[in-house]
Order: sequence, then structure tokens, then C-alpha cells
Amino acid sequence: MRYSELGGKEIIDLDNGERMGVVGQSDMIIDPSTGKIESIILPTGSLLSLGRKKEEVIIPWKAIRKVGSEMIIVEMKERIAKD
Repeated sequence: MRYSELGGKEIIDLDNGERMGVVGQSDMIIDPSTGKIESIILPTGSLLSLGRKKEEVIIPWKAIRKVGSEMIIVEMKERIAKD
């Protein structure tokens, strides 16, 4: 799958139905030796969160359950927050 195919898809948490964000607004950690995606780094908060510390949620690739035409379903038992 190409990055262009992932771009614009919403990420939805299967456990609580929460919209976590959009792939186009995220970064990815890629294994340089294999070229495989290890995880998606998704920024949290809104554009109006001025003065707040930027936080990110790391979604391991193994947490992805389904990639659909408009969304990606993930199962996040516990979230890994990164400051």
C-alpha cells in the first residue's frame, strides 16, 4: 500500500468509536531496512490549543485492524502518548 492511498483516511478507535485524527496530518515511523511502516504518530489537540504542549499518540502498525476506503480502524488497548 502506498502512502498516497492512506492519505486523508480517518483513524477510528474500535474500542470506543472515537475519531483519533486523519492520516494526512500524521507522521510515520518506517523501518529503513525493510521499508515497512512500524507506527503512525498522530498529533492530538486542535489548531486553537495555543500555549499548550504539543502531544502525539503513537499507533503501532499491529494495532490496525482494517483499512477501508475512507477510514482506518485501530484497536488501542492503551494509548502511548508522546510529548
